[in-house]
Amino acid sequence: MKVQFAPLNIPLRRRLQTAATLQWVFSFLALAQCCLAAFVLLALSDWWMVAVLYAGWLWLDGDTPSCGGRRSQWVRSWNIWKHYRDYFPITLVKTVDLDPTKNYIFGFHPHGVLVAGAFGNFCTEATGFSRLFPGLRSHLLMLPFWFRVPLFRDYIMLGGLVSSSKSSLSLSDLRPGGGNVAVLAVGGAPEALDARPGALTLQIKNRKGFIKLALKHGAQLVPVFSFGENELFDQMENPSGSSLRKLQNRLQSIMGVAMPLFHARGVFQYSFGLMPYRKPIHTVVGSPVPVVQTPSPSNEDIESLHQVYLQSLTELFETHKHRYGLEEHQHLTFT
Repeated sequence: MKVQFAPLNIPLRRRLQTAATLQWVFSFLALAQCCLAAFVLLALSDWWMVAVLYAGWLWLDGDTPSCGGRRSQWVRSWNIWKHYRDYFPITLVKTVDLDPTKNYIFGFHPHGVLVAGAFGNFCTEATGFSRLFPGLRSHLLMLPFWFRVPLFRDYIMLGGLVSSSKSSLSLSDLRPGGGNVAVLAVGGAPEALDARPGALTLQIKNRKGFIKLALKHGAQLVPVFSFGENELFDQMENPSGSSLRKLQNRLQSIMGVAMPLFHARGVFQYSFGLMPYRKPIHTVVGSPVPVVQTPSPSNEDIESLHQVYLQSLTELFETHKHRYGLEEHQHLTFT
């Protein structure tokens, strides 16, 4: 394989963009493991008492990821996130005003490999979320497993990440008073296994838990489609029924996280590596689907609202697809 190296005379701004994105990839793939190792080494060192005190803090603070987290506007506004935004670049597109006295569940589609658009738009202020939607506070939901990792859990909460447990939605993002946005990558880990350039298949037909929560709490449902999300990485062929896919599904059922075998480019060359391609991401926030609060929704209520949501998501995609480089024959497929 011929390796295409990056030129030496790259402008400083592009080097900063690459460095910012590299630290994001590292944070996503390896920071948790490093934090866990650091905690274990601290516990085995002469500073073991610090580890004991932190363990006590973890016990006292254990419910925080399910109660709104510990979001820091200062961390969300770091300049490094602007360089991260410009690497792709990422754009947040507003289609309608959202009433800050109401609560919302943003259904983010597609999941992609590393949910780059969801992080850039809803865990940082790089794309201007607070300016576009004044009075709203966004929280991106993440698997509860990650909030058990020492040190790492405190860092990710600063960006607005919270646990994806049902209690987290109920206690933090859907509490009375309004102004809260729970951002949920509806397709979850299984959808990441199908994330590759050109993919428009969404795993959503049997995903109705967020619909039930919206009905119980009266939260408005907002479809969000991130054009370009699946263009960032290539992935090894893993069709349904293949040995690789069976292994990935098995690991996902055991660990709760997907294990896509993805690749793209490197830091100093463009031929291979784990850095995403420089492809634009346009995250379009659609119109809210009105929801009437139903404390005990029936299956018919859930199914009816689910169909309305799918129709709204389809209309959002069809309305904007031409603007972002898709052809007339390209349509969403729901599985």
